[in-house]
Amino acid sequence: MQRKIKVKVKVAEKNIREVKITTPDIRLDAALKLSSAVSTGGQAKMVIQDNMVKVNGDVCTLRGKKLSDGDEFSFDGKFYKIVKE
Repeated sequence: MQRKIKVKVKVAEKNIREVKITTPDIRLDAALKLSSAVSTGGQAKMVIQDNMVKVNGDVCTLRGKKLSDGDEFSFDGKFYKIVKE
């Protein structure tokens, strides 16, 4: 005899903060600083090299990675989206 089990799953919406830029693109380390996710370039370098940053859902270890309008990155449980003004 098979039992049917009902499961309710709540998916939390992620709160995405916008990082506004006026240039065509921005380096990942600069985006981390601009968004105030980190306070220094050295900190940005360390968290990127320690596999703590994701770009568009994938771990990124390139601090010079170019991000442009629509790209998303996440760090420390927070989500950010690049928006060109």
